[in-house]
Amino acid sequence: MEITDEKIFKVALITSLIGIVGMLIFAGGISPKEIAIENIDKGSVDEEVAILGVIDSIKESSSGKSYFLTLNDGTGRINIIVFESTVVEFQEEETDINNFKNKRVKVIGTLTQYNGEMELILANSQSIKIEN
Repeated sequence: MEITDEKIFKVALITSLIGIVGMLIFAGGISPKEIAIENIDKGSVDEEVAILGVIDSIKESSSGKSYFLTLNDGTGRINIIVFESTVVEFQEEETDINNFKNKRVKVIGTLTQYNGEMELILANSQSIKIEN
């Protein structure tokens, strides 16, 4: 059996298509790593993570366009930043951000560092869910 450029091309094409289909199938099942607040460090910056905890406090920014939530998971506290675009999503869904206070929630967001403190940026309004 002679290996020609055409056969190599066909094998490469089939392998690529199988890989792409596999990525599409499994992409929906990929979820962020669940982490405890005590395990968050500077090496975690820019990682998307999930944290379970209770919202201790909710503060509106002075401009009224964003919110700062404090999440406590029993191992520590972290600030969650809800930017204006996400606040608009909550308003469109008729969800009051203050309803999350003193509730056990699962939060998914991206870790950042601001003024030496670790913070979690909420990606969208679907990134915070009340847990039972």
